[in-house]
Formats: sequence, structure tokens, C-alpha cells
Amino acid sequence: MAFDLTVAPDDVGRVIGKQGRVAQAVRTIVYAVKSPYSKRVRLNILDAKQPSK
Repeated sequence: MAFDLTVAPDDVGRVIGKQGRVAQAVRTIVYAVKSPYSKRVRLNILDAKQPSK
């Protein structure tokens, strides 16, 4: 299971944050609300110009 967080190219640095702290906080929230099934959860941070997979 994958979640894509798409942000404007100018905001990618803000979303990742200093030393990845903001990105880690977002990942913590995503992992906390994952489904009860034993699937891996992945959070992808994409800029708006980058095509999603």
C-alpha cells in the first residue's frame, strides 16, 4: 500500500524539513492509521512536476 504526497516543487524542502523531521512526523501519522492488515505502507513525497508511478 502506498500513499503519494504531492507538493509544489518550491515546498518539497519545507515538507521534508530539517534533517527529515517533518517527513518523519508525517510518516509516523501514516503508519499509525494504517489498515489492520499486515501490509507494508509506503509514503512517497513527490513534487508536482514528477510523474507518479
